[in-house]
Amino acid sequence: MSAKQKQAAGITHDGSFYDLEELNAMHDKMLFIRRFEEKAGQLYGLKKIGGFCHLCNGQEAVCVGMHHAAEKTDYILTSYRDHGHVLARGSDPTAVMAELLGRAGGIVKGKGGSMHMFDAERNFVGGNGIVGEQVPIGLGLGFSSWYKDDGRVTMTIMGDGGINQGAVYESFNMAALWKLPIVFVVENNQYAMGTSLDRASAETHLFKRGISFKIPGMQIDGMDVLEFDKKMSEAIAHARSGEGPILVEAITYRYRGHSMSDPATYRSRAEVDEWRSGRDPIARLQAQMIEAGLATEEEFKQRDKDIKKEVAAVAKAAEAQPEPDASELWTDVYSDPIEGAYPYPVKVG
Repeated sequence: MSAKQKQAAGITHDGSFYDLEELNAMHDKMLFIRRFEEKAGQLYGLKKIGGFCHLCNGQEAVCVGMHHAAEKTDYILTSYRDHGHVLARGSDPTAVMAELLGRAGGIVKGKGGSMHMFDAERNFVGGNGIVGEQVPIGLGLGFSSWYKDDGRVTMTIMGDGGINQGAVYESFNMAALWKLPIVFVVENNQYAMGTSLDRASAETHLFKRGISFKIPGMQIDGMDVLEFDKKMSEAIAHARSGEGPILVEAITYRYRGHSMSDPATYRSRAEVDEWRSGRDPIARLQAQMIEAGLATEEEFKQRDKDIKKEVAAVAKAAEAQPEPDASELWTDVYSDPIEGAYPYPVKVG
């Protein structure tokens, strides 16, 4: 197939057509996140990254598929496993790596570290370190969009452990009452820290958890970026239409431990290898593109080499930055009241 033919070609998945440019972008973003996380793991091992560090190796299709489906004006917020999402959202990778290293050029000036990424320009509202904290915050964002009628949807992402928090169900109830434009997303990677889903949850089909609040749910293969993008687009359209919230369960898997301090001895090597070899999201998309004649194994190997070099350059640039000045301890502590912060009339009903 010639280069011109490739540009006109693509893959049709469940009725949706993905052209070569889209496929390449999704593939390269997933691969970049994978190599970025591996580099972060190396730097943590060298004690250049301190504190907690939660990697998302294996979960890249959820990050990339979600952000491909969302509008740039939509709000995204997640838990402490946030590197992949902020990168997928389009944030500067050097600033993200600098944040991990605690440098002044970090995305929040080196003050947040791994768990507290934030990018207001791209409507990425964290990175939240408290389990389940992001859900009631997402409720507030959804209420804001309903109140202002601004057409935005909020995607608030939690884990299969976080969904058991009481504040999550309070948020479900309020979101359903007011029909707020929210997509609640559960990244079900099978383990809440070291506890398997079936040992912690009586109902293991997490997309059903909204039933008592009349919130519809769907379960999506979170290891297939095209499938996730397709179904996530439907979920977002539901929320944007005024029909109220929806609950999405993404079936996925993390290859590393809960955090860098977790040896993950609670699961077998065979289990991890089964997910890696049989369901890896990057390998799956590569196989789909090769089968469609859109790429070759050699091309993917070269792109992997290029992305590894890019990530190495990002890490080098981040490490070269200075640490924050001591005076930064006194900034971003309090926020002055914003004049005209509430210019909207009260909305009832």
